[in-house]
Amino acid sequence: MGHSKKKLIRLVDGMPAFPPSVYHILKLTADINCVPKELVRVIDLDPVLTIKLLQLVNSPYFGLSRQIGSIRQAVVFVGINTIKNLALTIAPMEMLSRDTHNSPFLEGLLSHAIAVGVIARHLARRCGISEVESTDFFVAGLLHDFGKIALHRFFPNKYAKAMAMAAKKQISLIEAERHMLDLDHAQIGQMLADKWRLPPGCVASMGQHHQCPDPDTAPILTCVYAANIIAKTIGVGNSGNPVTETALPTAVEQCLGGSLHELIGTLGDLSGEMHKVQLFIHSWQTGSHLYSQEAP
Repeated sequence: MGHSKKKLIRLVDGMPAFPPSVYHILKLTADINCVPKELVRVIDLDPVLTIKLLQLVNSPYFGLSRQIGSIRQAVVFVGINTIKNLALTIAPMEMLSRDTHNSPFLEGLLSHAIAVGVIARHLARRCGISEVESTDFFVAGLLHDFGKIALHRFFPNKYAKAMAMAAKKQISLIEAERHMLDLDHAQIGQMLADKWRLPPGCVASMGQHHQCPDPDTAPILTCVYAANIIAKTIGVGNSGNPVTETALPTAVEQCLGGSLHELIGTLGDLSGEMHKVQLFIHSWQTGSHLYSQEAP
């Protein structure tokens, strides 16, 4: 095992875990019979998480007609599944949003991640996924490239060389990452997802979004896989990958009901929703942080 790979694995192992309250929320909401009162009780015991969740629920993204002043009200207005997804994305996205001002690459990656989340949710709805469940697809898309953030943060010089190599040789970024660092962002993403005990859909999307999925067994991965290709094709944000697929696998087309360009034609204008999500995410840069320590 190369030195970079060993060091990165140690760094991932040393990253702080999610707050216990987030794990408790994930456990509670995994039960379809989750009692809202119990969920409210768990969140109320974590003042930092409470502040963050209320901040997000009151952001322009939700466009609520009234100010929400308690977690109990938030659960009523946006629902249990949305609260769960907000809780599990706050910590990793805080890490990204804090770093974007110092990195044009991360700023472009954030826009790409938002686009993939928005498109994955659109594809989920197209496949008949309910409005409530489609937020799971949005979060999986939003977090799919998180391994790139770890590589960029811990090995900025080597990662810059990997991106330069990919651009010069017109090879995929994942291939250049393996050459420079002995592993790739999908592998690191899966390690992070496993460490943070994220839901299976997020784990799969972070670790397997470059692998052609089986639409029959992995609808969330299918939508994220296609959304990633669509976002690169229409040029929203910058994933750092100079290579873009020109078509979707036949099984994915059949599952989603259209070719790559036909699906792009169903998107309409994404700018309004993209702007709302950007406001939503940038609001995390203020206030208290869930992590009491920085990643090493």
